[in-house]
Amino acid sequence: MDIQKIHQIYKDILKEISKSFIGQKEIIEHLLISIFSNGHCLIVGMPGLGKTVLVKTLSQIFSLPFKRIQFTPDLMPSDIFGTEVIEEDPTTKKHIFRFVKGPLFSNIILADELNRTPPRTQAALLEAMAEQQITVGNKTYPLASPFIVLATQNPYESQGTYQIPDAQADRFLFSLKIDYLSVEEEIKMVSKTTATDQENYSTICNEKEILTIQELVRQVPVSEEVIRYAVQIVSKTRNNDEKDSIGKLIKYGASSRASQNLILTGKARALLHGRANVAIEDIQELAYPVLRHRIIPSFSAQAENINSDHIIAKILKEVN
Repeated sequence: MDIQKIHQIYKDILKEISKSFIGQKEIIEHLLISIFSNGHCLIVGMPGLGKTVLVKTLSQIFSLPFKRIQFTPDLMPSDIFGTEVIEEDPTTKKHIFRFVKGPLFSNIILADELNRTPPRTQAALLEAMAEQQITVGNKTYPLASPFIVLATQNPYESQGTYQIPDAQADRFLFSLKIDYLSVEEEIKMVSKTTATDQENYSTICNEKEILTIQELVRQVPVSEEVIRYAVQIVSKTRNNDEKDSIGKLIKYGASSRASQNLILTGKARALLHGRANVAIEDIQELAYPVLRHRIIPSFSAQAENINSDHIIAKILKEVN
């Protein structure tokens, strides 16, 4: 598979999604980058903005097994990855344990309203997201490949939400902010979604092609200059010097995983745009979704209503 074919796949996917999903082009591109980088994605936004519809549409275009897990306050870890049940062996008449797989055993997992469930159940996803496997009792079960968790999250100001643990948030490649459509976009969306005809989506990319692209992404060359630029941006988030204009705004900065993710997603973005090299512009474009959930603003920043996006913008201005 060459670069131009990957670029054409990207354009075909955008065209197919536009049949029913209006606007949010940046969100769609970042979701595709996340999938082709073999990473998980957190989509943040108010209910009713199309987060679930978008993920379902992508699963149809990729023709991958898809499972939706609705996270609720009473959801237990066993409801996610499965449980062992006791059965009688018909031959020996002895009782044996059999593992019944849960919805986590699929290629694309929609973790809907992830922060509606307590941290204990949220943490059940950690091993799956990090190691692509789960452990039940003394047995380890591998998960499907590719394995992508696309989680939706309601703003913390909403009623009935729990804070996602920092260790789990760091496992997400991207944090995407989905906002309201413009008036014109919403008019088009309402016209399409309230009509009698239902859109049928063509398969653009199958499982084998996705795995091939994921392998090719890692082969994209990156100059030392671009790597240094990405690391300098991430390092800047770790400066908590009260005398520094940026340091005083940050309580905790991004981990080394953020540097890795900036470069990896930069490679994926370059391929999707038909390029065989990562540019500074790729890093600048992806700094927001890679870093916004990894920067914890200080108390003084929160008091001034300064969020992580504002801090990232300041960092990008300072780092050359």
